[in-house]
Amino acid sequence: MRTLRLFALVLLVIVASTGAARADEIFVTNTDVLPNLANTIGAYTTSGATVNPALISGLTDALGIAVSGSNLFVANLNGNTIGEYTTSGATVNPALISLNAPSYIAISGSNLFVSGNGDVSPPNGTIGVYTTSGATVNPALISGLSVPQGIAISGSDLFVVNTGTGTVGKYTTSGDPVNPALISGLDFPVGIAVSGSNLFVTDQNRGTVGEYTTSGDPVNPALISGLDFPRGIAISGSDLFVVKADLLPGFGSIGQYTTSGATVNSDLISGLSFPSGIAVVPTVPEPGSLSLTLFGLVLAGLGFGGWRADR
Repeated sequence: MRTLRLFALVLLVIVASTGAARADEIFVTNTDVLPNLANTIGAYTTSGATVNPALISGLTDALGIAVSGSNLFVANLNGNTIGEYTTSGATVNPALISLNAPSYIAISGSNLFVSGNGDVSPPNGTIGVYTTSGATVNPALISGLSVPQGIAISGSDLFVVNTGTGTVGKYTTSGDPVNPALISGLDFPVGIAVSGSNLFVTDQNRGTVGEYTTSGDPVNPALISGLDFPRGIAISGSDLFVVKADLLPGFGSIGQYTTSGATVNSDLISGLSFPSGIAVVPTVPEPGSLSLTLFGLVLAGLGFGGWRADR
């Protein structure tokens, strides 16, 4: 019996070794303002380690990025497409959706909400809805916007950054207006993220991240300041990850801050080339970890879970 239980313990150790937890990952678009330079998606960990700085390449002015499961969806502004890739970098469909000048993306369930600049002459911007399979639901769910960029979704609420008017509008995910100027007085806002009842908005020309309630009340319009051209923003737990574009190739970075505004690492990731969009994928257990749990339960059921040296 002692030999059998020892064998079971060894098997548990073997299974456990195949199931380490995967670190949180950051995916960021690099869209250089100069031709023939960086047009890539880079992958990094939330501790700042490089996974692959050119996980996906050959893009055309990629701006927004969103993740659903193991798939990435990327807005190619001048390519007029939404491309689909895996988080490992494999191409699924580089032209999943064709539309005019897509900017940023948010996902709710099986739907993609995409901000588009129309003919780039405000106020002809739109928010279109498509499925993650590429089917068109409504290409102009919301229209008459002024250079819409960042999008955030909370339940049935849709928050849209209007760069042209310096506002954030609030709508339902069905397209009904709640308050088209929920937040106003911004100077070239770009990115937006929602956490609970709070919104975090990047104000590029002021170099700030402002905090507001989802009702539009200011909490701190300059929660984080002194940033170089802040654009995309993402939240993971109590941390904010902010894209700082800079205007010189190779000087862009991603800073890490708390949702209270404290600096964790102002240059967590550096050396980026005009980064814009960002998505953070939380830690999930690898399949081996699940196998360990199930195998342990089976052993316990067979009575092999309590080996002792004196038996």
